[in-house]
Amino acid sequence: MVIKISKPCSPGTRNKSTISFYGLDKTKPQKSLTTGSIKSAKGRNNYGRITVRHIGGGHKKRYRLIDFRRASADISAKVASLEYDPYRNAHIALLNYTNGEKKYIIAPRYLEKGSVIWSKPDAPIEIGNTLPLSQIPLGSFVHNIELIPSQGGKIARSAGAAAQVIAKEAGFATLKLPSTEVRLIPENCLATIGQVGNVEISQRVFGKAGCRRWLGRRPTVRGVVMNPCDHPHGGGEGRSPIGRARPVTPWGKVALGVKTRPNKKQSENYILRHRSR
Repeated sequence: MVIKISKPCSPGTRNKSTISFYGLDKTKPQKSLTTGSIKSAKGRNNYGRITVRHIGGGHKKRYRLIDFRRASADISAKVASLEYDPYRNAHIALLNYTNGEKKYIIAPRYLEKGSVIWSKPDAPIEIGNTLPLSQIPLGSFVHNIELIPSQGGKIARSAGAAAQVIAKEAGFATLKLPSTEVRLIPENCLATIGQVGNVEISQRVFGKAGCRRWLGRRPTVRGVVMNPCDHPHGGGEGRSPIGRARPVTPWGKVALGVKTRPNKKQSENYILRHRSR
């Protein structure tokens, strides 16, 4: 992809940079693989009260049904198109299987239109192919990794994400995740070769608040400028401090650096090294 730098014709375009859609197909999505918006509630519950802040508005969009399981074994698929997905920062690829099926997958980096990919244990180690971790060589980078066999990929699905296979022993593969966490995953779990595409998304600069509003994100207000009834940091005269020993959330729980993962979680035994804070 190419980074496009806007000319400073207005305050909103000064310092603004966007990702070009060069290489993507400008076609309508496959209708049978789309559904209506999944954010119709706009952060509100059935009583109309806001339960998730900073959500609302945004451009109308349709959700693409992504195949995270890659369960069509021993059937080759041809990449029909590379498309934009409004619900994720990664691009997606439309696959045409030889049996007539059509499915969307997360598009890996360097995947090209017209490529043929497989999902089977003896598939070649090539970009886009899905294999069990037991068949993937050490040092390989993978994405869309399953945590439990046959439940679909859960890890490394965002743009630019990739995990590295660093060891195999006693039926488990040791992976170094994008968060630097080192974790054990059963060898019979599936993973896809390569890194997720659209890695330049981190260099995007929105330039103005309106660009965020188009994505359905509403403004965020600091707690110190609220009233005491709205936030624990609120109140006081003028620019006053928060008045507490440490920052807290709007609901009074300690924020900034507090670990929220339960120590007795079942999967804690599979984590060899926690992610860096």
